[in-house]
Amino acid sequence: MKTKHWVAFISLGLIWGSSFLWIKIAVQEIGPITLVAYRVLFGLLFGAVVVFFQRVSWPSTLKEWQPLLVLGMTNIAIPFFLISWGEQVIDSGVASILDATVPLFTILVAHFLLHDDKMTVPKVLGLLLGFAGVVVLMSKDIGASSGSLLGQAAVVLACVFYAGSSIYARKFTEDTPGILRSAGPLVSATAVMWLATFLFEAPVEVPSQPIIWAALLWLGILGSGIAFILLYYLIHEIGPTRTTMVTYLFPLSGVTLGVIFLNEELTWQVLTGATLIILSLVVANWQPKQAK
Repeated sequence: MKTKHWVAFISLGLIWGSSFLWIKIAVQEIGPITLVAYRVLFGLLFGAVVVFFQRVSWPSTLKEWQPLLVLGMTNIAIPFFLISWGEQVIDSGVASILDATVPLFTILVAHFLLHDDKMTVPKVLGLLLGFAGVVVLMSKDIGASSGSLLGQAAVVLACVFYAGSSIYARKFTEDTPGILRSAGPLVSATAVMWLATFLFEAPVEVPSQPIIWAALLWLGILGSGIAFILLYYLIHEIGPTRTTMVTYLFPLSGVTLGVIFLNEELTWQVLTGATLIILSLVVANWQPKQAK
């Protein structure tokens, strides 16, 4: 990974790492379907503005649109809803732990479907170290969580969708301009989620608290607009397996923000977990020098 890859990787981790907190805040007032509908709408508006200023042409044929519309469902609408629904009954920290299972699913699927993203000893060791780091990092909160089994299962299912979508994106959006990989899927996601909102959560809830609007704008512009630009860039640059390891930064960034801004306790679990997570990234990206 080059410096530009690390910058994109860490930025994506920071943006999405804080998203679990904002989701938890937003579902206190609005339903999970409505939350996702607002989120993807704001993301689409941001993407459309970027497309306009970059003077990029939208796809003109159904063949060009097909993979983008599929990703709108499998990589946005469905997993966003599952995580938002799950966070109604489980802690945001627990959700971030479960989200760290994405690379475990991705490495298995990529091994069989991609010729250039096979399992290697460093990758497997890195994945195991990273997952261990996530568990240690959040272990002090696991026992205190009152989250339900269904809520946790929903987040794990979202991770399965994320893993499969990363492989699909690598195979079928190779020639798609970067901004369209981000904005295109938001078209189908927005249409489906607003239809679902009117069908299942009508009348549409309009948030009354400024903090809820702040959460929706953060999740939409950063978490759905900028984040997907970074995601698809990394998928095509470094591969789905390494890209999805960004999920190991989610609990790390969440704890760091808590320590700095909320005076939360810096425990041995935090220090040990952070060390394992950083080590996992080094190990997974290690490549032995070829003999000359």
